[in-house]
Amino acid sequence: MISNNENPKGQKCGFVSVIGLTNAGKSTMINSLVGSKVSIVSRKVQTTRTRILGMAAYDKTQIILIDTPGIFNPRKTLEKAMVTAALSSLEDADYIIHMVDAAMRDPIEKNKMIFKSLENQENVILVFNKVDLVSKPDLLALTQKLNDKFPYMATFMISALSGKGVEDISKYLASILPEQPWVYPEDQMSDMPMRLMAAEITREKVFHQIHQEIPYSVFIQTESWEDFDNGSVKISQLIYVEKESQKGIILGKGGVKIKAIGKAAREDLEDIMGQKVHLKIFVKVQENWAERAENYAMFGMDIPT
Repeated sequence: MISNNENPKGQKCGFVSVIGLTNAGKSTMINSLVGSKVSIVSRKVQTTRTRILGMAAYDKTQIILIDTPGIFNPRKTLEKAMVTAALSSLEDADYIIHMVDAAMRDPIEKNKMIFKSLENQENVILVFNKVDLVSKPDLLALTQKLNDKFPYMATFMISALSGKGVEDISKYLASILPEQPWVYPEDQMSDMPMRLMAAEITREKVFHQIHQEIPYSVFIQTESWEDFDNGSVKISQLIYVEKESQKGIILGKGGVKIKAIGKAAREDLEDIMGQKVHLKIFVKVQENWAERAENYAMFGMDIPT
């Protein structure tokens, strides 16, 4: 226990890892808890690629949420790196949130890889998302089924998209996290450098605009960042694709797709940063980018052996 002399403000702080299957709503919930976008969101699965920290403040408590890639059976190098990043977050957490899509079929069978990774853990909280899509009797039966499968500390039912029930999670976490000074400044909401955040925002817009498998074949690099005296910023980015044909799809006929991606990304960045943003985006072909170690280093990831 931290003494009052060491923690004069009576603050509480701790790390909470959020794990679950792809598209369970982890990033949406974390953005809701933080009160700002710290992780990109898409209806497509496997959107989050690496661990991201989001800092949520509740009363005197700083809740440091670890957003992780969805857990699935990986095959490709990038997929293996994503799952490794997710599972390694369990080692750093004071508590773990296991998020489950309440509307999915066969949740125990589909979550069996996660149950295995949680073996011997005693600090796990169950959160059912998308409960507005399920009847109350079915929710009660599902709650019983999963709590029989694993000894959760507590169970919460939320709609991450609407924010319903999310504050109950904040209140609960604030009650159980240890007494200690905050790790991050009060006004900091993420540990992600703004260059990487800008790249992630653009990648989110690629997911929204391109309704094919192309988004999984891109990575985005913020190449330059220039601040001006008038308070605006000029950002130059490269979208890397694996094939020349993919470049054409990203650009769109007459450049219509890349213009839409750039406009949406710029508007989001201006809202997050509170300043005028000039965004220039270029598309470049780099074959087999997912096998290059230097590309993983940008996201703080290692190529798994």
